[in-house]
Amino acid sequence: MIDQLIAPDRESLVQLRDVSFRYPDGERAALDHQHWDIDAGEMALLVGPSGSGKSTLLRTLNGLVPHFSGGRFGGTVTVCGIPTRLHGPNQLSSHVGFVFQDPETQVLGSRVDEDIAFSLEQHGVPRSTMRKRVEELLDLLSIAPLRQRDPSTLSGGERQRVAIAGALALHPDLLVLDEPTSQLDPWGAEDVLTALTRLNEDLGLTVVISEHRLERLLHRVDRVFEVDRGRLSAAATPRAFARQANPIALPAVTQVGAALEWQTMPLTVKEGRQAARALVLPVPPGRLKAPDGDVVLDAVGLTLRHGQHTILRDIDVTLREGELVAVIGRNGSGKTTLMRSLLGHHPLSAGELRFSDLSVDTRSPASFGRRVGYLPQQAGTMFFAERVRDEIAFTARNRGTRSDFAEIDTILDRVGLAGFGDRHPRDLSGGEQERLALAIMLTGDPVALMLDEPTRGMDAWRKADLVRILDDYRRRGGAVLMATHDVELVAQTADRVVMLGDGEVIAEGSPVEVLGGSLTFTTQTQLVFGQDWLIPAEVIEAARSPNPKTR
Repeated sequence: MIDQLIAPDRESLVQLRDVSFRYPDGERAALDHQHWDIDAGEMALLVGPSGSGKSTLLRTLNGLVPHFSGGRFGGTVTVCGIPTRLHGPNQLSSHVGFVFQDPETQVLGSRVDEDIAFSLEQHGVPRSTMRKRVEELLDLLSIAPLRQRDPSTLSGGERQRVAIAGALALHPDLLVLDEPTSQLDPWGAEDVLTALTRLNEDLGLTVVISEHRLERLLHRVDRVFEVDRGRLSAAATPRAFARQANPIALPAVTQVGAALEWQTMPLTVKEGRQAARALVLPVPPGRLKAPDGDVVLDAVGLTLRHGQHTILRDIDVTLREGELVAVIGRNGSGKTTLMRSLLGHHPLSAGELRFSDLSVDTRSPASFGRRVGYLPQQAGTMFFAERVRDEIAFTARNRGTRSDFAEIDTILDRVGLAGFGDRHPRDLSGGEQERLALAIMLTGDPVALMLDEPTRGMDAWRKADLVRILDDYRRRGGAVLMATHDVELVAQTADRVVMLGDGEVIAEGSPVEVLGGSLTFTTQTQLVFGQDWLIPAEVIEAARSPNPKTR
């Protein structure tokens, strides 16, 4: 527990007093006697494991809990002097802007600019004011070129920025964001967080963010609130939090500082470089050769056109037994489209594709489904049963196998969902839904896995679990194709990296080659210690060896 508490020194905009809450079918309290304040003009970060109560806590700030959730609610939440127990989301909407984990639930208009203007229309804002605000928000979130696009045609990251713009339209006093960068590429994440920082610092907007990815955020906030099992552990400055938190949850450069007990705990790459000046590392670690097993998937010259637009252009991809190939690229570069094309969800315009003994002329999505485990970006689209256990059982039957209770419980235990068999999938947190989707995907021992943003909504502990699961799967000969923005995950797991840009392969090679040669898709460890050092563990091990010397 962090023991350095910080008392608010300004007027509190948000007050929680003895707040407890249990969902209608909840086995335990989602919130357990929460008591804390958020200051006016503060930028606060909410951290904690998946399922710790962060999303529930955020939903109390705009009245979604308890007005729409039902359940048993105790205590008081006051925002801008308004008790949320007596005033629901409609009354609070002009004071609290809210951005959900899944922008698909929030972006509903037929055009981007119309979607941003929707709340303004509902509140009777004059048209001249409306146009001005929409233009400002389009520029602020770097989405002006998308103004006339149908939101359903946007990438996940683009939709996230549209959702943030919509939440800001009424100029709220408080902006609440639930994992706002979970779907964003490094450019998009930096743009959004820079915009939020500017709103906070220049305009005094109070911002509360829940997030697992801390490398671009930790140094920006005033306080960090840590939540576990529905309880607030403590509130601390970012640097105090970094000194006492579990290192696995910290940015890479901060992990190194914590392990090597540097006097100044670095929160940014710049601070990491300054702190590491006295450290001389030995020769960079050697790299294992990429697996050379049998080819599982071989795609040559894949091209996909839609009308006059070429979406994928002459793409070659090879995947071997035991190999993990990571596909990276900015939002809209074609990563998801490539994955879905390989699965037969989009008819190819040109190219050849072989999956084991199936050619592009004979394959079908149904036959692929029995041989390939696919994890889409929106894990919730995979669920239709009323119990977690039934989701696993259905997939097993669909793949020609059977799973009894014991086998299903084993699968759930592998992904950290032991004891969740009788829960409703829709009642799980975002990270828990991702793990359930992973369990479904692993059912029936498919010969290959295709993962689209698999760490979306996952905390650091569950990401470590995912790495162990994938390592075990690959040791047994499984092949993995993974599309992701998570460069730290790529550095830790990938044998090869394919970078896409505008539907084309623009770089391919080892993680050292591709990530080290990138200005944006590179790890904090590489930026501080050089491109040959991919992950903190390598630096820490080398620094603790007898060879390094300090000047």
